[in-house]
Amino acid sequence: MSISKRFAELEHIRSALNEADADPGRIVMERMLSATEAEIAGRRTILAGTNNYLGLTFEPGILEAAHQALCEQGSGTTGSRMANGSFASHVALERSFAEFYGMPAAMIFSTGYQANLGILTGLLRPGDKVVIDAHSHASIYDGCRLSGADFFPFRHNDPEDLRKRLRRLGDDARGALVVTEGLYSMLGDIAPLAELLAVTEEFGAYLMVDEAHSLGVYGEQGRGVSEAAGILDRVDFITGTFSKSLGSMGGYCVSRHEQLNLLRYGSRPYIFTASSSPVNIAAAHWALDHIRSHPELRETLWSNVARLYGGLKDLGCTLGAEPSPVVAVRVASHDEAARIWNELLAAGVYVNLVVPPASPDGASLLRCSVSAGHSPEQIDTIVTAFGEAISRTAFAGACCSGQA
Repeated sequence: MSISKRFAELEHIRSALNEADADPGRIVMERMLSATEAEIAGRRTILAGTNNYLGLTFEPGILEAAHQALCEQGSGTTGSRMANGSFASHVALERSFAEFYGMPAAMIFSTGYQANLGILTGLLRPGDKVVIDAHSHASIYDGCRLSGADFFPFRHNDPEDLRKRLRRLGDDARGALVVTEGLYSMLGDIAPLAELLAVTEEFGAYLMVDEAHSLGVYGEQGRGVSEAAGILDRVDFITGTFSKSLGSMGGYCVSRHEQLNLLRYGSRPYIFTASSSPVNIAAAHWALDHIRSHPELRETLWSNVARLYGGLKDLGCTLGAEPSPVVAVRVASHDEAARIWNELLAAGVYVNLVVPPASPDGASLLRCSVSAGHSPEQIDTIVTAFGEAISRTAFAGACCSGQA
């Protein structure tokens, strides 16, 4: 395909979104008011689609830590750690991640996307075998492709299908890599990690779990679905991001294999990307310490989850999964989803509009992410806005066909 044809293809996609008045790329948060509110198109708007699960982005402590780092360490690192050396704050944060998870090794990356890209391309080579959940994040698919490894999807959250895939690999299953997520970001469903690990161990493979959306949310200490499932010490690699519960920007990997540190010499995304700014590192470090010492944040979050999930269920909405901080409302078509999404915006509520190919299984979704920072009144406002938006559209009943 020529570049001009690619531009034409993208213009067609943009035009289709504009015709439906459903282009999320046009949303501009003109002024941030708090962790859960912003001004959009001059209107005070509740943010219910920003993945700010613990609501920490405006906490005085995180702002103070970031400001101090800015003043003492400057605005950026201006190079990679392999070229320019490491700041002491990077090393300290890696040590804290290792301690938090009870693992001997940790690496941090400039984004969560790069964490998956960096680990997969650092671990894998052409001819290696990888089996990934079919609903895996784009960064996992891209990391597998860039590594040159042979990768095979297994049916979403299906341990038996994973067993079939590994069995077909024969002797190559031993030493293969299995990749899954803890909490899936589109439908809000969690992986059956204990069952998936049992299958992985049966074949002598390794398990990697992306806990990007579950850090700080699941587990007694907030260490994710792996902790909640009681298998944390048996997972080989855990990746995640700073940009959800930690309210910053960056990514990480921890491992029960101390040899993880050797990837610093073979992971191109780590070697050739400027390291995270001191501000991002300081904010993430403060947030990590904060969630360890404030379990009440998770209690508040789960109270809000129950309130939103229950309210939408009472409206008759078809919801994507069991209660989780990601509450996805299934809608019958893209057009219907766009109409309701615009009605919600007009009512001062921002949620994510998710349509194919970004959504799994061809679904059209209105995706909400719940925050510990939401007040009960804000949750109730979101539910009321959904009810009114549904009734005002010509597609009343579009997402009110009963619980899935």
